[in-house]
Amino acid sequence: MLGERIAARWLMRDGWQLVAHRFRHGHRDIDLVMQRDREVAFVEVKARSGEAFGTPVEAVHARKRRELVRSAKVWVDRHGAEGLEYRFDVVGVLIDGQNVRVRHIERAFELS
Repeated sequence: MLGERIAARWLMRDGWQLVAHRFRHGHRDIDLVMQRDREVAFVEVKARSGEAFGTPVEAVHARKRRELVRSAKVWVDRHGAEGLEYRFDVVGVLIDGQNVRVRHIERAFELS
């Protein structure tokens, strides 16, 4: 949850607005749905306290991407509007004591 709050604030400083937090579809969820102008980003947030098992961004594997795509299709069916563009972003948050590093990967993968 802390990682999601950090990521949301990071993105809002860049002009994004929070549309939904933890959009749920069955047992799947999308951490953040953000919008800037006519663009909607489905954002997966991964937070870690260290890199012993890889970076936070590396934790978004193929199965998770498929789940995000499925949930995003449901969101678009329910809330989408004509003229919007959709993308998938990943935000990695590394929290090491008082130090916080954020890595934002725009268009991390495509809708397939």
